[in-house]
Amino acid sequence: MTPDFVVGFAKHSIELTLMLSLPMVGIGLIVGVVVSIIQAATQIQEMTLSFIPKILAIFLALLLSFPWLMDKMITFTKELILNIPNIVG
Repeated sequence: MTPDFVVGFAKHSIELTLMLSLPMVGIGLIVGVVVSIIQAATQIQEMTLSFIPKILAIFLALLLSFPWLMDKMITFTKELILNIPNIVG
């Protein structure tokens, strides 16, 4: 294992992690901003009003993006397992 391989592998892993978390984080951000705007307009400052919609939206985003997430993770794992002889040797 060369230092270039380790850096490349770490970079690919971090990019994949960020790409896989993007749908949930993006939906959470959008729903949080919308709920905050509604709370500011109505002057209702209840904590559960911002918490529950975000959880539901993130859960829905996870359900909808799950096949894509699994495909990406399985592809990454399959490539890693198939390249073990090249990595060790």
